[in-house]
Amino acid sequence: MKILSSLLFWVCTCSLVLAQNNPNIVVAKQGDGIFSLLRKQGLDPVKHYEEFLLLNEGKIKNGSFLQVGVEYQIPEATDSFKKTGVHILAQNGIEEPIFDKELGSMSLKSEKLKDAVYYLVVDSEIQQDNDFLPEITQNLAAELMVHGAKVYILDNKNPEFSTANDDSVLTQTKKMGNYVEAINKRYIQNSGKYQRVLVIRANELTGKGNMNVAVYHYNKSEEGQRLAANIQNVFKKNSVSNHSYQDINMIFEDKASLYLARNVLPAISLLTMENASPKSVGDKIAVRPDKKLLANLLTNGIMNDFADLEIEE
Repeated sequence: MKILSSLLFWVCTCSLVLAQNNPNIVVAKQGDGIFSLLRKQGLDPVKHYEEFLLLNEGKIKNGSFLQVGVEYQIPEATDSFKKTGVHILAQNGIEEPIFDKELGSMSLKSEKLKDAVYYLVVDSEIQQDNDFLPEITQNLAAELMVHGAKVYILDNKNPEFSTANDDSVLTQTKKMGNYVEAINKRYIQNSGKYQRVLVIRANELTGKGNMNVAVYHYNKSEEGQRLAANIQNVFKKNSVSNHSYQDINMIFEDKASLYLARNVLPAISLLTMENASPKSVGDKIAVRPDKKLLANLLTNGIMNDFADLEIEE
C-alpha cells in the first residue's frame, strides 16, 4: 500500500513539474477569459480562438468560459509576441522573450513589416545609472513587433564586460565577437528575409535636457547607408535646433563598429546618443530626450526604409 501511495505521489509530482515547465500550458486565474488569456501569452485572440477551443475541448464551460485553477493548452504559434520578440544575452546565447507582463496590452496593428527581422544591439560603452537606453530599445522593439517584424535585442550584460578595462581592445573584440556569432547564426535561420542590424550606443546619457543624435553607416554597404539615411531624415524633421543637416554622411570609424560591420551578415547602421553640449553639436541632430518619441522616430525611419525597398522591388 505504501509503495502504491508513493508511486501515485511521484506520478502526480512529475505531472505538476512537467505542467509548470511546459510554456504551452497555462493555469486560468480569476478574471481570465479566452481573449485575455491568449493576449497575455502574446497571441492574437481572433486568429487563435478556434484552435484554443479545439485544444481545450471539455475544459470550457458553456462554450466560452474558463475555469479558475484549470490548466489550458496554448496554441503553438510562430506569430506569438513571445517568439517574435527575443532577448539574447550575447555572452552565452541564452534566449528569452523580450516582454512578459506587457504582452496583455500588445496587439498587432498591421503586417507592414512582415518578413522583416531586426537586431537591436544595446551597446552602452559606459555603464548607465538609469534605464533610459534599455527602455528606448524596448519601446522600439514593441513598435516594430506590432507591425509584424521579428525583433532580437542583444546585449552583453555580464560583470566581465563592466570592469575598468572595458575599453581594452581584447574585451571590445570579444564583445563584438559575441554579437557577430549571435547575429550571424540567426541571420542564416531567417535566410531570405529582409534583415538589418541597428546598434544603439550611449555615453553617460542622463535623459535630462536635450540630447544629440548621430546615425552612422558602413561605407561599403549601400543597404546600411540607406537605413541610416531614412532614420536621419526622420530625426532631422523633428530636431529642436535650427541647425542645417544637409551634409550629414557619417561613416563608421571606431574599431568596434568597423569590426561588427565587416563581420556581421546583415546590413548595419549605428545610432549614438549623448547629452547635448555646445562642443558636440557639429553635424549631430538635437532632439528631446523623450523615450516614446525617440522610439517612434526610429520606428518611422525603419519603416520608411522597408517601404522604400518594397517600392524598388
